[in-house]
Amino acid sequence: MSAPASYDYAIIRVVPRVERGEFLNVGAILFCRTRRFLQARIELDEPRLRAFAPWLDLDEVRRHLAIFPLICRGGRAAGPIGQLPLAERFHWLVAPRSTVVQVGPVHCGRCSDPAAALEHLIASMVRAPRPDAADAPSHAGCQTAER
Repeated sequence: MSAPASYDYAIIRVVPRVERGEFLNVGAILFCRTRRFLQARIELDEPRLRAFAPWLDLDEVRRHLAIFPLICRGGRAAGPIGQLPLAERFHWLVAPRSTVVQVGPVHCGRCSDPAAALEHLIASMVRAPRPDAADAPSHAGCQTAER
């Protein structure tokens, strides 16, 4: 097992009415410089979002959300931003915006496996909470802290 490495992460959210500040978490971005890891995962719970904001254009939301993993992967398909180094792509993705699709504040943590840490973030911050807390996933190797 490798030594823990620090990482930065942010939660991706849909804010149907920006002026109200209400949102639904729909994904996460995790950047680990020492492991050269930058990845975004999106899990759009469409029934929850429809219940929360029935007027929202889900096709448009899906199109905007698809940009996050594309830019994380980089390359020509991601356009000019996809050509930037990992750290610059991460900072571009987490820059504050006043749009329906936003990214929350950046936080930090330490882990041995960035992919497992990203899964932990999705399970604990994006997926709907389960009524039985005993079903909650346990990721003892992941630690997060606010910046």
